[in-house]
Amino acid sequence: MGRAYQNRKESMAKTSDAKAKVYSKYGREIYVVAKKGGIDPIGNLTLRSLIEKAKKDQVPTHVIDKALDKAKGGGGEDFDTARYEGYGPGSTMVIVDCLTDNPNRTFGDVRQCFTKTKCKIGTSGAVSHMFDHAAILVFKGDDEDAILEALMEADVDVTDVESEDGHITVFAPHTEYFKAKTALVEALGEVEFEVDEIQFIPHNTTPVTGEDVEMFDKFIDMLNELDDVQNIYHNGEF
Repeated sequence: MGRAYQNRKESMAKTSDAKAKVYSKYGREIYVVAKKGGIDPIGNLTLRSLIEKAKKDQVPTHVIDKALDKAKGGGGEDFDTARYEGYGPGSTMVIVDCLTDNPNRTFGDVRQCFTKTKCKIGTSGAVSHMFDHAAILVFKGDDEDAILEALMEADVDVTDVESEDGHITVFAPHTEYFKAKTALVEALGEVEFEVDEIQFIPHNTTPVTGEDVEMFDKFIDMLNELDDVQNIYHNGEF
């Protein structure tokens, strides 16, 4: 599982280059999470994790505060989640997660990205069954047996624990995210998570070669230009 995750991370790194896009993405997500679960990070664990992640990605404090102030006001936009699945260049499988205040507009925009790059958008569940929806926690350490034991004692449904280059990577179902993170903090005390995410990880990767590489880059760039797109997952390997 680790290799597939790393491949996706490396191939998608270029999609987070535009700071404005990153700030907008976090601002919208923080607003939605705070509006639904409250603006206090102590009581809203999802918000706390999201703010921590935003700070690691060097999102300015004023961007975070603006989103929280907006959520505190109670008004504003009503965003809903939307997920689109389909097949990208080179027969890759793609999942696109969005936050939208206009689902019809967002679907049309995402579909256009597929059609303009000769790809095919599918129905819900078309490719997601070929991915694990997993929580991923990475931190410094080398005793994977001790970590596994701590997680099992906390009754966490662990998928996998890997140790490599002085780091431990814990994989668990996305529904076990907070349970796994809490168990690790209780077992280790102060721990800095270098990766603290919920991702779609492909069961298998698909090589992208030749002309498909340029088309794939164009496809991803088009999706990333859409304000409503929050995350893109795929099984392409370069």
